[in-house]
Amino acid sequence: MERNGGQLLVECLLALGATKSFGVPGESYLAVLDALHDTGGRLDYVLCRNEGGAAFMAAAYGKLTRQPGICFVTRGPGAANASIGVHTAMQDSAPMILFVGQVGTEMKGREAFQEVDYKAVFGTMAKWAVEIDQVERVPEILSRAWTLAISGRPGPVVIALPEDMLTSLTGAAPLSGPVEIAEPAPSAPAMQRLRRMLEGAERPVILYGGCNWADGAMDAVRHFAEASDIPVVSVFRYQDQYDNASPTFCGEAGVGMVASVKELLREADVILAVNNRFGENSTDGYTLFDVPQPRQQIIHVHGSDLEIGKVYRPAFGIHAGPNAFAEALGALEPVKGGWAQWRAKGRAGYEKSFDLPDLPSPVDMGKVTALLNEILPDDVILTNGAGNFTVWPNKFFRFGPKARLLAPQSGAMGYGVPAAIAAKVAHPDRTVVCFAGDGDFQMNCQELATALQHGAQPIILLLNNGIYGTIRAHQERHYPERVSGTTMVNPDFVALAKSYGFHAERIGATSDFAAAFERAQASKTGALLDLDISPEALTPRQTLSQMRKAALSAKETA
Repeated sequence: MERNGGQLLVECLLALGATKSFGVPGESYLAVLDALHDTGGRLDYVLCRNEGGAAFMAAAYGKLTRQPGICFVTRGPGAANASIGVHTAMQDSAPMILFVGQVGTEMKGREAFQEVDYKAVFGTMAKWAVEIDQVERVPEILSRAWTLAISGRPGPVVIALPEDMLTSLTGAAPLSGPVEIAEPAPSAPAMQRLRRMLEGAERPVILYGGCNWADGAMDAVRHFAEASDIPVVSVFRYQDQYDNASPTFCGEAGVGMVASVKELLREADVILAVNNRFGENSTDGYTLFDVPQPRQQIIHVHGSDLEIGKVYRPAFGIHAGPNAFAEALGALEPVKGGWAQWRAKGRAGYEKSFDLPDLPSPVDMGKVTALLNEILPDDVILTNGAGNFTVWPNKFFRFGPKARLLAPQSGAMGYGVPAAIAAKVAHPDRTVVCFAGDGDFQMNCQELATALQHGAQPIILLLNNGIYGTIRAHQERHYPERVSGTTMVNPDFVALAKSYGFHAERIGATSDFAAAFERAQASKTGALLDLDISPEALTPRQTLSQMRKAALSAKETA
């Protein structure tokens, strides 16, 4: 049976197990769109409004499901818009495949209309960038791309699709089934050496990261940590992977790292680092550990051998996937090292971090987040983009074992709304709450139309303070009384959300929030709550005026 390249590609995706895709249509991949015409209910195409939003959705879908998020965009401008999602998926270690239309093979190299060299553009941004120039190689390339996206350190793959390749006919057979890959597992001698190193520790810490944990795998890590009384710390924006109610959980190492977490990592003598890549934010700008030889003995466990020793030379490296390692750790005899006081000190610092003063704002987000901790379901999915407002879901929400956080390690503004829509596409019956600043929201607010069209409407908490808060904070600290380019004139967000079919309200006082949130939860078409936040309440513990005053005082002293 002959089929064209577009049909062959779609049949291969179905065989691999893809059920959802996100995209913006383009004439460069019409043959794929034609093939998707017949796959509704098996491989759905979620029509988005901007390629950046579509790519964010695919990146978030991959992070949430551990299967590659699929995205289709057109050549040139479409690829450029989608690049933000590729960068985010790479820094998140989230599996994703971006398909990009390409000019016909007979036009390549002439700077044809919207032509881009995708290998050059995405070569350092993705795990692999490739162009399929022979229709017979579609199954081969897709099999490799899917495998690469989910194995080792998961991440994005970019595949360029020349128009004539998609329309060419071939007798090549599609793939016959999904890819199954066993994770690399630690050896028994490696686990025994790990145990001896922990036994010799005076101040051990478990530091974990990554989104490719299987359901229940982290339970084994938690049981070992609790039985051994070892404090556990999450890397930036992965605190949802571990039960925050555990007495061993001591917080998140990320932007705005609290003093108690810095102290734990700095004073630790042995750090069991599992599935993390030692990013800038989780090492406090690479200052918590000396590069390349840390004072602390680091046992680095990772599914990619390229991550072990990339920044820090470990005392012991173990090439193992997180789930295979968790199984081996769960079978290991707990270590009794007398660390109760050390662990309790770390936990006390975490608990203390929730103590907040009343905030000088019509809507006090400290009180709002405390309420959400009480009333949201156990399996809630929270999302956010980038900005000072992210401190609320990232530092003041306690994640149970079923709750999830979709937040970009890349610090990309505009991620929260598309991620929330992707979460509702993946889990339509779960409560999804997006935290968005007013600047962050306007990066991708047009995707509310995507949510409306596909019945994937989340609840959006819009923290509206009329400024680009993170940049304003830097200005107040470094250029006091010289504010430039950070004050916004905003539209009527309530009217905007209603035009997209959302329930929407403006909330002008903390006391009004609880009832408004109940109405939001009851809405069958999603909801947006426009929260009146004072610019003064820029951080939980320091006002804008206090920042400015401190900066001016330091300037005068200097």
